[in-house]
Amino acid sequence: MALELRQQLKLSQQLIMTPQLQQAIKLLQLSRIELMETVQQELQENPFLEESIAEDAASSETEDERSREDDAYGTELARNADWEDYLGEFASTPKLMQSREFEAVEEISSLEARYTAKPTLEGHLLWQLRLSTLTDAQKAIGEVIIGNIEPTGYLSATIEEISEMCLASPNEVRSVLEHVQLFDPVGVAARDASECLLIQVKNLHYDRDAILVELIQSHLGDIEEKRYKPILRKFKLTMYEFKEYLDIIQSLEPMPGASFGGGEPTYVSPDIFVHKMDNEFIIILNDEGLPQLMLSDLCQMDTKLSSEKDKEFCSEKIRSATWLIKALQQRNRTLYKVAESIVRYQKKFFEDGVTKLVPLILKDIADDIEMHESTVSRITTNKYMATPHGIFELKFFFNSGLELDDGTHVGSESVKALIKKYISEENSKEPLSDERIGEMLKDSLKVNIARRTVAKYRTALDIPSSSRRKDHF
Repeated sequence: MALELRQQLKLSQQLIMTPQLQQAIKLLQLSRIELMETVQQELQENPFLEESIAEDAASSETEDERSREDDAYGTELARNADWEDYLGEFASTPKLMQSREFEAVEEISSLEARYTAKPTLEGHLLWQLRLSTLTDAQKAIGEVIIGNIEPTGYLSATIEEISEMCLASPNEVRSVLEHVQLFDPVGVAARDASECLLIQVKNLHYDRDAILVELIQSHLGDIEEKRYKPILRKFKLTMYEFKEYLDIIQSLEPMPGASFGGGEPTYVSPDIFVHKMDNEFIIILNDEGLPQLMLSDLCQMDTKLSSEKDKEFCSEKIRSATWLIKALQQRNRTLYKVAESIVRYQKKFFEDGVTKLVPLILKDIADDIEMHESTVSRITTNKYMATPHGIFELKFFFNSGLELDDGTHVGSESVKALIKKYISEENSKEPLSDERIGEMLKDSLKVNIARRTVAKYRTALDIPSSSRRKDHF
């Protein structure tokens, strides 16, 4: 078979993601905090980008200066046909500007002024150690003990291991450990749950009751599994007497370090506010703290004496600044359109609460605002909406549905909310079974829902089964 070389012309089309388009898409999925950081970084790196001056200072600007700025801005936009292609399917929403007439002035202080660092368990214990009457040598041992306490409050090292770390005898370590275990929270530095509860019982002077001590030492597993009958026979107790012991045990803290928590808190800043005024819902984008960008006056500088390399650098930075400004404007338009569509679809939720959520998918919003589903997915990621019923992530409003008997649908989140409501109102002595909850949902919503579906939703809500919720007294 002979091989030969041929030349062939072929015409094809393909989509190429320019760096500017990639930047615009990236801005869509940034959270509000991340967006502020990105804008601040660009302000520092781009000499042709600056923050817009305040309104009072802007009022003193001459008409000629404004005209020159607009001309320069318009000229730069005209050079970039790619941006116009990207912007083609989008249009600004007049209601966005109209809604700002109703925007209330938000008295928002800086983030640093709104929170303080939560004390850690280790810091809390070290503070008490320094204030104690222990000797310096004992305090050194105490520091090693505290350094080996887990976030739950339990000691993770043995007496022998600690004695090797601080070059002290096991008896000296035990003596200091007994002091640390009486620090607040009482029972900290225990090695297991039984020891932790016994320390608290001793501190409350309940250790004189031999039955209570033995219950904690030998029968915590039986109590957890609700195996009460063998305990009643062993100690010859009535149910009423045993309940008194159980109340004491349940009042103790099995995880003394849990109240301190090791994770950093997450702060949510809503991207959108929804207010009800005159039977209509007003949508307001939150631009608090977000710099208003504009092109710098450096764009007008004379570049005749500059080298070609300098000219290329300036052109690139001006183009980058222009793209960022327009990308931010487009992000706001897209966010507003998506929020407006969500409010339109979920109007019953905004009026009556979570039990009125209707099924909604990304395609519904995408078709409504004539955008691609991927755009809607990006713009709803890490975005939060402040509603009359609380702050919710935009993803919350998208949920699957169950078909009602009349052919309509109800959202899965509404079903979960009703399940949570029914269980919160149940009789603890006769908790509702999943089958009974299904019957109540059928009566309330006119929906046929299987027992396993109720169990799935209950598990998603982190609610135990009816047998574990039952009060045996």
